[in-house]
Amino acid sequence: MRIRSVRAHLLSYPLPDPLKITYHGGERTIVKRDAMLIRVDADNGLVGYGPAPGTEQAKNDIDDVIAPFLACRTLADPDALRVQFLEESNRDAELQKLYCAVEIALYDLIGKERGLPVSELLGGRVRDRMRLYGSAGMHMAPEKHAEEAGAISELGFRAYKMQSGIGPDQDLETVRRTRDVVGPDFDLIVDAHAWWQMGDRNYAQGTIDKLAQKMGEYNVAWLEEPLPPDEHAGYRRLKELDLSPARPAFFTSRTNLSFLDLILPGVDYYQLDVFSQGGYPTARRVLGEVSRVGLKFAFHSLGTALEVIAAAHLGVCWPDQVVEWLEYPCYSTPTRAGMYPFPLTADVLKEPLELEHGDLILSMRPGLGVDVDEAVVERYPWIPGSWCSVHTAHASGKPSDSARSRGANRQAS
Repeated sequence: MRIRSVRAHLLSYPLPDPLKITYHGGERTIVKRDAMLIRVDADNGLVGYGPAPGTEQAKNDIDDVIAPFLACRTLADPDALRVQFLEESNRDAELQKLYCAVEIALYDLIGKERGLPVSELLGGRVRDRMRLYGSAGMHMAPEKHAEEAGAISELGFRAYKMQSGIGPDQDLETVRRTRDVVGPDFDLIVDAHAWWQMGDRNYAQGTIDKLAQKMGEYNVAWLEEPLPPDEHAGYRRLKELDLSPARPAFFTSRTNLSFLDLILPGVDYYQLDVFSQGGYPTARRVLGEVSRVGLKFAFHSLGTALEVIAAAHLGVCWPDQVVEWLEYPCYSTPTRAGMYPFPLTADVLKEPLELEHGDLILSMRPGLGVDVDEAVVERYPWIPGSWCSVHTAHASGKPSDSARSRGANRQAS
């Protein structure tokens, strides 16, 4: 089977009205959400699909570098093709990461040719379902978080992730109220990356320690990114405080894995976004290390349903003692609670993903096992420009000039 062409489609969904989110250190205004759909055509008529980062730079690199490299190549061994690309691209780290996103579509294509699910090409599945956590809450008032968590629970999810950062006392009150609503057997996850992204209003180390300890009393499953990614010693110190069950979790946009030996001893959970952080090769290496040292892994995923299913095909190749969770972004609809509307995430597939009691069910259909609806290419045309703006407040409360933060670049909640 030879590759005929690789096409990258940029997609955008403009929010009906700009969404302004206020938190302790400033405010974020979201105006749209972006995505990318990769289509790979083969000479036998088969087509493979996959997600990729929804940026103009990514599209340019795919069109100018990756697509020309893949055109007319024989697709038999993705690993061999990747090695060839690395050599020809002088091992450029960003190009390598982007190539591995495009590679998901290659796996979909090979699976379809061989009549096998992608999971069987990644080592073989040991189960057919992934436990999901519903991700939604965005710096709301405590009672609003609690109300939303209750609605997410009624949808069948067994866990809810919220973004904290509205002030230490309010963050704790949010957890308390939410726990009261969902009861003791429902998992709560706190995304804490805002704690250190607020300039001179960042939470002090002592505040973080105290807040983590207090949240642990409400049986929080884990704290996601309570410290900057570089602070490996800080993660180890936080873990040594034995704040269980409020266990530290590590998430970073980096793809250089040389730091694994530094960060793994300081966390209980490791997180990674498959489509934007090195694809299956990086995730497989991380999972091997996570398993070796006895930690747990939770997929980070805040884009389309195609991204969710792509991650799930790798997750089911590991037992749930290693890969416990897959993030499922809960976007709002006219009849369903969620963070804000983003219909593109579901519309990219002709049929919705199969969910059962808070689990994602994977079929044995070839490839990624889903049918992509290419009508989204016309329905959601690309809108140039940033998807959001961020204003960081000084201690006086006066906003600074607009700036893009790492949190803003996490295109999602």
